[in-house]
Amino acid sequence: MGDTATQIQDEEIQEVGALTDGFHLVIDALKLNDINTIYNVPGIPITDLGRYMQAAGMRVLSFRHEQNAGYAAAIAGFLTQKPGICLTVSAPGFLNGLTALAHATTNCFPMILISGSSEREIVDLQQGDYEEMDQLAIAKPLCKAAYRILHVEDIGIGIARAIRAAVSGRPGGVYLDLPAKLFPQVMDAEAGAKSLVKVIDAAPRQLPAPESVERALDVLKNAKRPLMILGKGAAYAQADDAIRALVEKSGIPYLPMSMAKGLLPDTHPQSAGAARSLVLKESDVVMLIGARLNWLLSHGKGKTWGDQPKKFIQVDIEPKEMDSNVEIAAPVVGDIGSCVHALLDGMGNNWAPPPSAWIDEISDKVETNITRMAPRLQNKNVPMDYHGALGALRTIIKDRPDTILVNEGANTLDFARSIIDVYRPRKRLDVGTWGVMGIGMGTAIAAAVETGHPVLAVEGDSAFGFSGMEIETICRYNLPVCVVIFNNGGIYRGSGVNPGGGSDASTTVFVKDARYDKMMEAFGGVGVHATSPDELSRAVNAAMDSGKPTLVNAVIDENAGTESGRIGNLNPQSVVSRK
Repeated sequence: MGDTATQIQDEEIQEVGALTDGFHLVIDALKLNDINTIYNVPGIPITDLGRYMQAAGMRVLSFRHEQNAGYAAAIAGFLTQKPGICLTVSAPGFLNGLTALAHATTNCFPMILISGSSEREIVDLQQGDYEEMDQLAIAKPLCKAAYRILHVEDIGIGIARAIRAAVSGRPGGVYLDLPAKLFPQVMDAEAGAKSLVKVIDAAPRQLPAPESVERALDVLKNAKRPLMILGKGAAYAQADDAIRALVEKSGIPYLPMSMAKGLLPDTHPQSAGAARSLVLKESDVVMLIGARLNWLLSHGKGKTWGDQPKKFIQVDIEPKEMDSNVEIAAPVVGDIGSCVHALLDGMGNNWAPPPSAWIDEISDKVETNITRMAPRLQNKNVPMDYHGALGALRTIIKDRPDTILVNEGANTLDFARSIIDVYRPRKRLDVGTWGVMGIGMGTAIAAAVETGHPVLAVEGDSAFGFSGMEIETICRYNLPVCVVIFNNGGIYRGSGVNPGGGSDASTTVFVKDARYDKMMEAFGGVGVHATSPDELSRAVNAAMDSGKPTLVNAVIDENAGTESGRIGNLNPQSVVSRK
């Protein structure tokens, strides 16, 4: 529907004064539930929906690709505990958003993918409609729930169900299918208003069973070498004070997963981040809070965990997560906040700290590793290596702890995760459970929009390529985002050679001496070319001070980095030699 048709329809509705339609009921239902930000790519059949949303005072941010809009919606859900909304066109646009929907579900981020679609009667008979696709059937296996609304009077219930499904229990992605014919359907305005649903207590507390809390504390108090692992579920819960109180009251060393960094400052005396290998191998009791024993923790077994027998305590809202890889001696099922408060209450006032020998062993290892790493982080090599470049950014984050760090890549991700300390909750956002490449720009945009804080997005050059055109989106909305691209001219390294000897570049090599900073300048932002840690530091500090969209092309030695970062063991290699 064009601008003129939109205006005519608005005037007709106002003239009659007693009717409303699908467009306005969708908007009213979202606003009734305090959802006022939309991440979208406009087009048939949802172009006018976006226009009406803007007219109704909602913030509608248009992206260059639906996948990036979806990643924005997913991280918005993580940051706000409300479902982030990604709005797409039908078929190809829907498919583009589907990766982000699956990403949200895997990471337990509340998100709703709303897509326009072709008409059911044509889709079901496969008659060849414009962008014809049975989107609901395709979405179902990849999300927590999927719904389709066919009648205007069901919009209120449909959106309410999607919201509750996204945030209740273990959060996740939800798909909501809106066929094109739904939007112009009309109904009595008063009846339409009554059909809307305000979702009450969308994510009710789930209290743990008292006996499960008692069992967990019994296991914990008998530990000689206890360890806590904090996951991003703990960060999502926003029970920050209670989690900190539990850690400090127990005296137990803790290990934060990457997006849980900052729940307590990484410099906290109980942080075992710099002694990760030691505490995983030598601990005898491990309490997981909002963390899963998936591949990121080597499934709780194998050489990563050593030969020391272990008992696991797991705090999670999803009972099916228990015993997923190893036996859980003390499962505590409930929402993180309620569980942590129950554990605190159960500890009483006479909780004995862990044996001093265990604490001293960890402290010595942490101090040794930090001391050994310090000179590498202060190097001034030109071209830069990862340690020198990240050492400069590490200082910036320390000086500006409210900055949100977005991070992705292979080596860029792996090194930054261990080098850059985080001091406040939900200030580090990255690829999450799936290790998805391409989350960077969408995540950076949503972080700036939802929090108002400055964002530093540290990207590998390969990772940036998946979402790089969104720097135009950053400039268009004038967001306080500084993108730093670690440019080593390739995937993993820029020094690869075509093994076949042909004229084509190696499969892992990009254009040499690429100037990504010029891209940002082309869209009206600030572009900076940095070849040393000092230049990098000056550029990023200037960007943080100005709040202007900035891209720093940070030149990294093409030989720096390793194959597949630190998970090269997951990249199988042939044992057959062919001449």
